[in-house]
Amino acid sequence: QLQLVESGGGLVQPGGSLRLSCAASRFTLAYYAIGWFRQAPGKEREGVSCISSSGGSINYADSAKGRFTISRDNAKNTVYLRMNSLKPEDTAVYYCAAGTDSSCDFMDYWGKGTLVTVSS
Repeated sequence: QLQLVESGGGLVQPGGSLRLSCAASRFTLAYYAIGWFRQAPGKEREGVSCISSSGGSINYADSAKGRFTISRDNAKNTVYLRMNSLKPEDTAVYYCAAGTDSSCDFMDYWGKGTLVTVSS
């Protein structure tokens, strides 16, 4: 079974940083666009960032621009989301997903998520 596994979440103070990782099991991430999504308590899931399979196309939600950086290391079969200047409103479960749609609008595989809590 194809799996995506997120890691790197945790509790961080406002203004702090975290790096999330998305690793694949039983398939090669290099062939897929990878998106990071998040869902805060009581809210709908929203897209955070998307990187194309080649890494040549990257998009961010307005809330992430200037603070988050998505990157991929195809040799390690891993995609990262570096999050700086974290705010309490960034608190959410973060999911990574893989798909053949380069805009990350339609994703085929999802991880189970990692919780990020931004609080003092």
